[in-house]
Amino acid sequence: MVMGLVDEYTYTWLRGLIALLGLTPYVLYKYLSSKKIGMRVIKGGLLAGIAYSLGIWLQGWGTKYTTATNSAFITGLNVVFVHVYVALRQREYNWRLLLSLILALTGLYFLTNPATSFNVGDLLVLLGAFMWAAQIIIVSMYSKEDPLMFTFYEVMPALLFIAPSIITRNFVMPSIPALFLLTYLALVCSNAAFALQVYGQRYISPAVTAIIFLLEPVFAALFAYIVLGELLKGIQVLGAILILISMFISTTAEFKSVRK
Repeated sequence: MVMGLVDEYTYTWLRGLIALLGLTPYVLYKYLSSKKIGMRVIKGGLLAGIAYSLGIWLQGWGTKYTTATNSAFITGLNVVFVHVYVALRQREYNWRLLLSLILALTGLYFLTNPATSFNVGDLLVLLGAFMWAAQIIIVSMYSKEDPLMFTFYEVMPALLFIAPSIITRNFVMPSIPALFLLTYLALVCSNAAFALQVYGQRYISPAVTAIIFLLEPVFAALFAYIVLGELLKGIQVLGAILILISMFISTTAEFKSVRK
């Protein structure tokens, strides 16, 4: 809905700006109460923000040259990059996580039904998926930090996308409906979601996190049905069910390893 009202650059930096303004009172409170802000939370937040912002940009750029279904499927492939990282760097990777990965990718394929052709747009979206995988891994490394403080620095790199608007002098003040939607996205889908991600990844591995994130297209389909009246086909319902099963398998595998 928003992208029908603003361009991708305005969408990215203005959403980031509103998110920063929403978190500024908390950051000022923390600074005034403690008189300092740790460099670790700044470093982690900025690194995660750079990865996430590049992911948004690459996905938006690539989707111009490929189909929406291809973009949705390829974006979900970030789960593969995360699982490869976990398998190579950590010892707790097991057959349950591998099974959950296979089920999740199968479900994602059924849900999005991508085309078989591969073009430059698909490559750009794939690079974006790699960036989002990096964001999950970075958040896992810094998940012990203050979630809201971390989020403040994570949304900051998005402001860099104001540069194209300044260079081309193509900035147009968004309409009131666009600002309303951007404010919702900034406060709920950026600030709240990022903070919950940081807090949640204290307790689960990057591999399980990536599987859970594949619920995004499932929820998107649910909201599309509620708000827009869009209906899922039978094969898409099967895909959503497979993703739910994969999440159950991966989370139970995590809990069993913790108990041991």
